[in-house]
Parts: sequence; structure tokens; C-alpha cells
Amino acid sequence: MTVDDEEVRHIASLARVDLDEEETELFAEQFADILDHFEALEEVPEVEREAELANVMRPDEVHDGLSQEEALQNAPETEDGFFKGPKVS
Repeated sequence: MTVDDEEVRHIASLARVDLDEEETELFAEQFADILDHFEALEEVPEVEREAELANVMRPDEVHDGLSQEEALQNAPETEDGFFKGPKVS
């Protein structure tokens, strides 16, 4: 399957990635290879579905959690009893 440069530029714009012409050509080849692999999966024969599985999850158990002081003891920075992280703009 072929992927043209316009499709690669469109995908790059959706991902907010700037690509130069060389990178666009490289990604077009890589996308084509990926799509070829998906096409190969179409050739895998379907198999009979196995019987329904029973739920093997265990029931939830309530346990005491950490106190606020214990939770914050390894934090690099805290403020007024809360984790303090970097500002996000």
C-alpha cells in the first residue's frame, strides 16, 4: 500500500509535528510498511471462538490507605499538605 506525502503531512499536522521534506518521505515509507503488515494480518485464517470464560476476578477488599503525612513523606516538594509540582502553562 502506498502513502503519499500529503497524507503524511496531514497526519503530522494532527500530531502537531513539523516535518521537513526528507522526513516526510521517510515517514511515508514507514507508514506504507506498517499498513502492509496490517494487510498481511487479513490473510490469517479465522478460528472458532472459544467458549465463554467465567469471571476469575477476585472481589474487592477494603484496606486502610496511607495517611496524608505518609503519602507526602517522599515527595520532593509539598505545600499546605499537598503535592507540589511544576507549573504547567
